[in-house]
Amino acid sequence: MESDTQRLNLKREVGIIGAVSFIAGTMMGSGIFISPQYVLSTIGSPGASFIIWTCCGLIAMLGGLCYSELGTVVPESGAEYIYILRTVGKVVAFMFVTSFVIVMRPASATGIALSFAEYVVAPFYSGCTTPQVVLKLVAAGAIMVLAIVNCLSVRLATAIQVGTMVIKLLVLAVIILGGVVKLFQGHTENFDNFFEGTNADVSSIGIAFYQGLWSYDGWNTLNYLTEELKHPEVNLPRAVVIAISLVTGLYLLVNVSYLTVMTPKELMSSSAVAVTWGNKVLGSWGWIMSVAAALSAFGSLNGTFFSGGRVCFVAAREGHMPDILAMAHVHRLTPSPALIFTTVVSLLVLIPGDFQSIVNFFSFTAWFFYGITLSGLLYLKIKKPELPRPYKVPIILPILVIIVAIFLVLAPIIDDPQIEYLYVTLFILSGAIVYVPFIHYKLCPGLLTKLTVFLQLFLEVAPAEKNL
Repeated sequence: MESDTQRLNLKREVGIIGAVSFIAGTMMGSGIFISPQYVLSTIGSPGASFIIWTCCGLIAMLGGLCYSELGTVVPESGAEYIYILRTVGKVVAFMFVTSFVIVMRPASATGIALSFAEYVVAPFYSGCTTPQVVLKLVAAGAIMVLAIVNCLSVRLATAIQVGTMVIKLLVLAVIILGGVVKLFQGHTENFDNFFEGTNADVSSIGIAFYQGLWSYDGWNTLNYLTEELKHPEVNLPRAVVIAISLVTGLYLLVNVSYLTVMTPKELMSSSAVAVTWGNKVLGSWGWIMSVAAALSAFGSLNGTFFSGGRVCFVAAREGHMPDILAMAHVHRLTPSPALIFTTVVSLLVLIPGDFQSIVNFFSFTAWFFYGITLSGLLYLKIKKPELPRPYKVPIILPILVIIVAIFLVLAPIIDDPQIEYLYVTLFILSGAIVYVPFIHYKLCPGLLTKLTVFLQLFLEVAPAEKNL
């Protein structure tokens, strides 16, 4: 740096349009094009699936509003990590960040990348199953491209997010209009016996929520980049309300359109719902849906990368990860080491990954920590009411979302125990074991020093300060 007084930090470059695009664009990724058949097959009837989709939107809205208060009380980037650190403590925050970096964010990115690949290659494998190797190579390519983009420029990443958001809105508008036309033509037979065959057992409801909430994942995206948001005290809650209301309305209308064109059985058997819809409605132009859905997933993957790198960055800044990850490029002002690290882990998770198991175990881990985070909000409301709060929600809202989180974590385990849930739980708890020697007692601190210096010079990065 030119002088000791010059500060290096991430710039506030995300305005209200970018903020809405990051939330809605991350949410409207692969989920609405892939999850509808999983929700329907799990819950058993179209009527029950609509209730699930509506409730998922309501849960996302309540969660987003609670996070808006947290984001204004604790105006730092990092979302769950920084909120848990400031309310629950260092050990639980470290447990979160290890789970987030190794399981949650790579699982989310991998799931989106696989669905992106599914749509990209669908036209080339019409009528037959796509080889897994091809899917994973295409997914890996998408991850690499977006890693490079996010390392190069915040503005470029934001531009991709806004651009793909516009494409998503156009695609969903085409699907909705197609459904409206079919409805006016009298295609309402799939809405007869709307609730017939509903699976009302606890496990089915829990798994259906997991699949539905996967499509709403991203409602907390803006909290990961609070320090890069212009006027967060105003734009954070405003963007949450606009984006989640928009997404919920579109999802319900798109599901209506799917059911006007396809029978429930056809919808459940489709590997790419939007492509099947396109082939039935648009005929020879059906391939457009495949391209559009792929671009939509690409935008969602971009938002996932943008936010995921910030958690590594903030955790390293707090001393919970290697110092190199708390550095930003001296010219581009992007947290490139954290983004590169996130990319490497995502590529490793991609090797054994399959879509449905990724969604279920991601959702289990995510809602475990959402519950802990919102418990922290309750603590702040009760114990520290004097803290400045530019935005406040009634205390009943975090209580409701905590109850939902407890249900989503416990319901599938109680009703249908699987050994994988035990493995995930043990992995989360193992963070506490790692914390004591390596973070609390700083065992082997010299091992990373030489590597940090080398990478700092090689990547042209320097420590970044908080942007408060």
